[in-house]
This record gives sequence, structure tokens and C-alpha cells, in this order.
Amino acid sequence: MEKIMGEVIRGFTLSLLIVNCLFYPSASDSTDSFLFGGCTQQKYSPDSPYQSNLHSLLTSLVNSATYSSYNNYTIVASTQSDVVYGLYQCRGDLAIPDCATCVARAVTRIGSTCSQTCGGAVQLEGCYVKYDNATFLGVEDKTVILKKCGPSVGYNPDAMSSRDAVLAGLSGSGGAFRGVGSGNVQGMAQCAGDLSFVECQDCISEAIRRLRSDCGTADSGDMFLGKCYARYSTGGAHADSKAHDKSSNEGEKTFAIIVGLLAGVALLIIFLVFLRRAFGGEGK
Repeated sequence: MEKIMGEVIRGFTLSLLIVNCLFYPSASDSTDSFLFGGCTQQKYSPDSPYQSNLHSLLTSLVNSATYSSYNNYTIVASTQSDVVYGLYQCRGDLAIPDCATCVARAVTRIGSTCSQTCGGAVQLEGCYVKYDNATFLGVEDKTVILKKCGPSVGYNPDAMSSRDAVLAGLSGSGGAFRGVGSGNVQGMAQCAGDLSFVECQDCISEAIRRLRSDCGTADSGDMFLGKCYARYSTGGAHADSKAHDKSSNEGEKTFAIIVGLLAGVALLIIFLVFLRRAFGGEGK
């Protein structure tokens, strides 16, 4: 009896795990995609005070991401050369668990990419991490870090109208994160959390200006500046997100139905085993 029950429970548990994998794909698959990264040329010595302070900073960033989508830290030291500044920023539409996962992966990536360098930055699809021994916190930076334009689709009045409406919406929205849609064009923009409202507006306006001039009639465009970005795409990330939400809801319903069926089958097997044992015992 114990052997049969063990097989039933193991089979039932395995079924649940398989269904769980089928209907709950990892949200980090897209948010962890690498966009760009870079390191400073200056290096620190192994086992130096700077290395210890950097480790403390990166640990603080990862811990903070479990409850906040943005934070910055300064690790002070007895000498100015050992002070470390750092921040992380998650995309404004990410849930905190996804933010925490993204930041942890960005920190891992920056550790391997910028080994023993005094400064480094990594931008994943869902988050951004930066550290340096020179202060950059609260400083506006409109340097172009990444520019990417999709293929040109030629001048289409309807498509250009939708794109211009999205860019205008991104320019006029308040707050650090903005998501706008018009027709089948989606867009988003975001500033680093250490910028003031005025600095944020100025930075995003510059990113949008460059998108208009550099990407022309492209069906998508990404413009990442030092402290902000603006992006748009035809049937873009937000549209995909809505489709994913819908499919996730359908998956949850299917999951619940299958779990119910599996539970019913498990109970039926247990009941049949009980009957067999009961009547078998009476026959003896």
C-alpha cells in the first residue's frame, strides 16, 4: 500500500511540475536581454579597499531591488579614491520580483564584464546598473549611448501620424516612466531616478528629437542617452505585453482545470486502492 501511494504521489507531483513549466514561462526571458554595457579603463587592485566597497555597493543594489524599482548608494571611505557611487533603475512597468531578478542578473553581468575596473554600466531590457569612483548621481547626461533604428517602411501617412502621436505623448507625459500607444505603434520613455523633473523632461525631449531626425521612417527606434531613453515600435513591447497577459490568463485557467482533473484522478486511484485493500482483507 505504501509503495502504491508513493508512486501515486510522485506521479501527481511530477504532473504538476510539468504543467507549471508549460503555462508559466519565465518573465525574465525578455527583461534579461542584454542591450549594452561598458567599463572604464581605470582599474583597482585586488583585495583593495575599493574592491571591498564595490562589493558592498553591488550587494546593496541587489538587496534594494527586492522592494524598490530605483535606488542609488554612495559607499564612503577614508580616502576619496576609494569612494564608490552606484545606482540601479528598473523599467517602470516591471513588478518588483521581476525587477529584483533583473538587477541581480545585471550585477552578475557587470561583475564578469567589468572585472577589476573602477566603473561599469550594463543595460538589460528591464533594468540598468551603473557604478563608478567618480560621482555621476544627480548629473544630467545626454550623451548617446545606444541608437538603433528599424528598417524603413517608406513614408506612410497613417503610420507616421501614429508614431508622431506616440512621440508627442512621451514628450508631454509627466513622471520618470511613460508608456504611450497610438494605433499599432507603442512607445516608452524613462529617466534615471536621480534626475529632477526638469532635467528628466529635457533629457527625454533630446532623445525624442534624435529619434525623429535619425530614425526617419523606420518602423522602430531606440535612443538611449546617458540618463534617459525613448523607444517606439510598431506592434511593440507594450502590445506584446498585453498579448502575453491575455495568454497568461488563459494559461492560468487551463492550469486550474488540469490541476483539478489531476487531483480527481489521484483521489480516484487512492479510493480504488483503498477498496481493493478493504475487500481483499475481508476475503482473507
